[in-house]
Amino acid sequence: MKYILGVIVLLLILAGAWWLMNMSNDQTAVDETPTVLPVEPDGGIGNGAEPLEEPDAVMERGPETVIGSSVNGTDITAYHFGTGAKEILLVGNLHGGDAPNTEKLAEEFITYFKENPDAVPAGVTVTVIPSLNPDGLANNSRFNANKVDLNRNFACDWAATSMWRNQEVSGGSAAFSEPEAKAVRDYIADHQITAAIVWFAAEGKVYPSACDTTPSTDSVTLAATFATAAGYPSAAEFDAYQINGDMVNWFAQMKIPAISVLLTDRTNTEWSKNEKGIAAVLKAYAE
Repeated sequence: MKYILGVIVLLLILAGAWWLMNMSNDQTAVDETPTVLPVEPDGGIGNGAEPLEEPDAVMERGPETVIGSSVNGTDITAYHFGTGAKEILLVGNLHGGDAPNTEKLAEEFITYFKENPDAVPAGVTVTVIPSLNPDGLANNSRFNANKVDLNRNFACDWAATSMWRNQEVSGGSAAFSEPEAKAVRDYIADHQITAAIVWFAAEGKVYPSACDTTPSTDSVTLAATFATAAGYPSAAEFDAYQINGDMVNWFAQMKIPAISVLLTDRTNTEWSKNEKGIAAVLKAYAE
């Protein structure tokens, strides 16, 4: 009897072992591929709305940009200082050899900002175009190589013939017919300019800009800020003679506050005055 019970126990053990081995082999393999969850139409916001747009990246640029070239192929270069959102544009030498000190003054500001980067407040960028008329400067002429007065080639009240004092001058074949004027137009189209200051000679006075209207409050304020700090007188408008196609007035047409700063003569840069004027403007726009 004991022998029979032992045989039965042994058979049960063997049967159990066989069953366990077969169960192990029959297990279904686990799929280790990760499950891809569907993308929510709201980008995960959770309210069914469209995804939030990423903020625009700040466009990085180097310390200088070639914005165009003159009739004779000379590069027109803009120099940039600071990284703020408010861009203040400074322009010299529209009238070539007739006002060479405006180019010298702009170059002095380039050197100054390179040596004193803290002079540009946080939140502000300063762009300096020292020479918009390099051909006129090289030829000791007021006009560009096409004999056009660049400050008569912009779109505010443009005319083919305009005046300079009591002399007729060419405004070009059309507004922006000249590559130098096109360079400024295209730069303005690509950048959001907060304010512009343009140097001329010679009167020793500051004028706000306007195109077929009274100057804007912002342009008047800009003129007053610069003139008060620099020690120049300011006037409401230039009325010595009619001007067509003026660049500063075109800025006004483009809703950009702008002023003309006429140096006292055609030789001196009047650095001290202009440094104070620019510093006051930068401080005002940084606030």
